[in-house]
Amino acid sequence: MFVKTGSHMPGNGVSVPRALGRIAILGLVAALATFACSGKSPEEEAGAAGRGSGIGSSEFDTGVSSRGSDEYGNEPEKVRELASIYFDYDRSDIRSDARPTLKANAQAIEGHRDWKTIVLEGHTDERGSEEYNLALGERRANAARQYLVDLGVPSSRLQVVSFGETAPAVQGHDESAWRWNRRVEFRVAR
Repeated sequence: MFVKTGSHMPGNGVSVPRALGRIAILGLVAALATFACSGKSPEEEAGAAGRGSGIGSSEFDTGVSSRGSDEYGNEPEKVRELASIYFDYDRSDIRSDARPTLKANAQAIEGHRDWKTIVLEGHTDERGSEEYNLALGERRANAARQYLVDLGVPSSRLQVVSFGETAPAVQGHDESAWRWNRRVEFRVAR
């Protein structure tokens, strides 16, 4: 019940009940306090609130992320049991220092039947054209996939995607950054 209907909002020509404005401000303050007190980022809070359920989504949210998602809107997640592997410049062959990592990843995958799909994400540094880097990222992810299949991981559990140069692990324009960006990362869809 509003006793007075109206403070004029400058610039938009709309009369809005003063109490409604106060409610909106109190709601914003409560939301900010929730994020500040939780110790989580807004992205983590949104995920905890039920990603894909419509809670915390805007009308512009299509439910599709750059990483892809399963039929329930869940994005593949990084797990500490699966380590990234790295590549030499303009190469997609598995380096000798990556083999023990891939063997450990294969054992972890075999030990977790609850991991429905393992997504192998191919990445490159910023040198080269966008098309070339997407193809190189895909070759890298496919090389890692084949290595895991050769170790006994069922190919049906492995999915390949390339991000090329679009998702660097380290910002920078020299070899100290580029060496960390030439990689394959592993994510899990449950």
